[in-house]
Amino acid sequence: MYILGISAYYHDSAACLLKDDNIVCAVQEERFTRIKNDAAFPHYSIICCLKQADISLNQVDYVVYYEKPFLKFERLLETHIYFSPKGLKQFLKSMPVWLKEKLYFKKMLINNLKKIDSAWKYSGSNLLFTDHHEAHAASAFYPSPFKEAIVLTVDGVGEWQTTTVGRAVGNNIESLKQINFPHSVGLLYSAFTYYLGFKVNCDEYKVMGLAPFGKPAYVKLILDNLVDVKEDGTYRLNMHYLNYGAGLTMTGKNFDDLFKSVPRKPGDKITNFHMDMACSIQSITEFIMLRLTQSLYKQYKMDNLCLAGGVALNCVINGKIMKQSGFKNVWVQPASGDAGGALGAAFAVYYKYLNNLRIAGNDRMNNAMLGASYTNSEIEQVLITHQLKFEKLNSNTFYDNVAKEIATGKVIGYFKGKMEFGPRALGARSIIADPRDPQMQSRINQKIKFRESFRPFAAAVIEQHAHEYFDLGAQSPYMLMVGNVHTCKLVLQTTTDVCKDLNIIINQVRSVIPAVTHVDNTCRLQTVNPENNPDFYRIVEAFYKLTGCPMVINTSFNRMDEPIVCTPYDAVQCFLNTDIDRLVIEGYMIIKDAIN
Repeated sequence: MYILGISAYYHDSAACLLKDDNIVCAVQEERFTRIKNDAAFPHYSIICCLKQADISLNQVDYVVYYEKPFLKFERLLETHIYFSPKGLKQFLKSMPVWLKEKLYFKKMLINNLKKIDSAWKYSGSNLLFTDHHEAHAASAFYPSPFKEAIVLTVDGVGEWQTTTVGRAVGNNIESLKQINFPHSVGLLYSAFTYYLGFKVNCDEYKVMGLAPFGKPAYVKLILDNLVDVKEDGTYRLNMHYLNYGAGLTMTGKNFDDLFKSVPRKPGDKITNFHMDMACSIQSITEFIMLRLTQSLYKQYKMDNLCLAGGVALNCVINGKIMKQSGFKNVWVQPASGDAGGALGAAFAVYYKYLNNLRIAGNDRMNNAMLGASYTNSEIEQVLITHQLKFEKLNSNTFYDNVAKEIATGKVIGYFKGKMEFGPRALGARSIIADPRDPQMQSRINQKIKFRESFRPFAAAVIEQHAHEYFDLGAQSPYMLMVGNVHTCKLVLQTTTDVCKDLNIIINQVRSVIPAVTHVDNTCRLQTVNPENNPDFYRIVEAFYKLTGCPMVINTSFNRMDEPIVCTPYDAVQCFLNTDIDRLVIEGYMIIKDAIN
């Protein structure tokens, strides 16, 4: 049985194909169109999934969409009525789109599917819809290794829900409680993202990265005016200060007056005020999520917690939940955003709608390596077309050769096997480098990624050695948790209290692995072992044998505001247009110095 899950039209479109309960392929549309967070119908993603399975769309048993458009339309109408006449401008802007397209949503889906395969026919029962948060919850629990778990989904908003809790046992996820729009910790975080001059639904992770440079100076002001947090972690927002319910922006004049400043314009200098604002909203969100998860653990006495939704991509919060919530095991869906809704929708049909037996015990995400791969002949054709000189590496010494290049200060663009699903590069489409080099963070940020200098990098660390450097005490195969660097690995440094210049703070050497140690002496971790990621493990292992350092820098193979590379052509273009020193693509190496 084949089930095709789709997420589209709002944010980060994707497709996922199941064969029974095994993931054949899962990919995001942005990787093919090269439009970051592309929300279009996932035309190319579906084609990729079908190609991986070697089937036609007509052979798919069920197509399932990850939310219910009419419920979303209902929420839109009720929101406009509630905020009227204040929401008139937003109402007039959104209604023509809904009346022209969204009310004919099923027909629009059918027409797009027929463009892929004209033989595909809608039977009346082969096109299904799940709730948005149902899809998120399914993506969190069904691929997890747990037999039972509490499932927490926290995002901006689905149809109505913004925060939901479920109890999952076997193949069933029982809904326990929910918080509805406009009360949303995800939208609150996005409001601060907007206010700080970053892109909403895209750059929230920049706020997370900026937060440790500041102080939680505005926490009391936020708690007194913006959000009322209850003892069990549930909350309500004061919409007097937030504009997303009725306006065309996330915040407005009342918000500006409260914080005595106007929103930062993109590209403007980041000041101490912006750092403190980022720190404050990160602290508030941590406070809510910790209080909520601690309450859930005390109430339901279950050992396992599964997380999904956009807020679950906040790896700082995830690390604290792992340590402080009480749950013994925490599993985070690596594609926690809307892209993962495609996967969850497909799993929800297989287990809930079709009531199939679920056998737990294994992580079904295959280390998120679920996308497209390419043959040697396809790669060689791209290299020849670009007139690049390349070397076919000896398979016996391949990993040693790559490790030697890293150890001599070279930055490697690494492209091998199936592409990752979700926002993290995990060793298939990665840029890798030496974490011991104190200049490496600045170099990669400025000359390769072309992004803000304050952005930190993750460490891909051999799992059995992670405890020697970090205090996380858990696996983090999907790079979704942050741990503290052990004191014994730190070096003397100038404190941030003495100096408030962002560039000086960034370049301070804090540890023996300075390129992956953030300003607060933390590090985002990807733990690798021979089972979960055998190819990438051998890279890190070879580097460890050569240098004694059991980790490498791992960051996504792309430039700022571009999706992670997908094809060999994308990889070559990124290599040629940045300061990446070596391109390793499957078994081939291209050296920048050798290019005329």
